[in-house]
Amino acid sequence: MNFIGRKDLPLVTLILLGISVLVSLYSSFGSQLEPIRGWFITEYLDAGLPEIRSGELWRLLSPIFLHFAWFHLAFNGIWMWQLGSIIETRLGPWGLLTLVVIIGSGSNLAQYLSTGPLFGGLSGVVYGLLGYFWIQGRCNPRFGLVLNNAVVYLMLGWFVLCWVGIIPNVANWAHTAGLGLGMGAAWISYRLGRP
Repeated sequence: MNFIGRKDLPLVTLILLGISVLVSLYSSFGSQLEPIRGWFITEYLDAGLPEIRSGELWRLLSPIFLHFAWFHLAFNGIWMWQLGSIIETRLGPWGLLTLVVIIGSGSNLAQYLSTGPLFGGLSGVVYGLLGYFWIQGRCNPRFGLVLNNAVVYLMLGWFVLCWVGIIPNVANWAHTAGLGLGMGAAWISYRLGRP
C-alpha cells in the first residue's frame, strides 16, 4: 500500500503519537529523567523560563510528549487518535498542527504557572481538540461534523473527577486551558467563516 500522497491518512496525528511512544519508552515512562530533561518546559522553579527566553522554544510544546505510565500514554493516545485524526481529515495537516501548537503551548504554560515544571502528557491537547470539535459541531454548520454527546459527557465527567481529586496527579490546569483554547479557536474559526 502506498501511503505517500494519501489525503485520508492522518499523518500529523500519527507522528505526534509516534513521538509520544518513543519518548515514553526512551525514558522508561519518566523513571529515567536524564534522557528527557530537555523535554520539560524548564528545569527550574520560579526562574521565569530561562531556557525558553534563551531560545529553546520547543520547550513550550515538548511536555506534550512526556507520559509517565502505560495507562497515561494509552488514554491520551486513544483520544488523540480519535479526535486528532478526525480534525486532521477535516482541517488538513497544517490545520491540526496549528491547533496542537497553540493548545499545547498554552496548556503547558498554564500547568507550569500553577504547579511548576514537572508535568507532561497530551491531555491538554486532547481537551483542546475536544473543545474545538464540540463547539464547531454545535455552532458551525460548515464544519460538517457533530461530536457525540456521550463523548462530551464522558470527557467532562473525567474532567470533573480529576478536579475534585478523585483521580489524583493530573494536570488539571493543562486540561482547563486546553479546553478553553480549543473552544476559543473553534469560535474564532466560526466567526471567520472557516470550516
